[in-house]
Amino acid sequence: MSKKALVIAAAAVPIIAISAIAQQSPIKRTPLQNNEFPPGFNTVTAIVEVSPGNCAGRHTHPGLETSYVMDGAILLKVAGQPDRTLKAGESLSIPANTPHDACTIPGETFKILAVYVVEKGKPLATPAP
Repeated sequence: MSKKALVIAAAAVPIIAISAIAQQSPIKRTPLQNNEFPPGFNTVTAIVEVSPGNCAGRHTHPGLETSYVMDGAILLKVAGQPDRTLKAGESLSIPANTPHDACTIPGETFKILAVYVVEKGKPLATPAP
């Protein structure tokens, strides 16, 4: 490979990597607030959007999640419970440390307003098997 071709190839790698990373995430999170309340916890508010044909990914939170479906429909999968579909205007609550996933209904996106009350110093979410 010539020196010029090597320089061009090296310059293209970061662009390809950035493009691949941008395409990998079907989830858009828009943080709104993070309050240190109640004592020992953080209350985090965010808007979460998932594009058609995707899921948030099975995960847990070290505290309660309460969410309101703002737009679209969501297929909610909570460990130990039957799957259920929620539409705009409905809400959900997930107990602490409970594995769950949220998927789009075919052809739709969903947008939720999520409120997490999580133990201070712990990650907001952890992948679950």
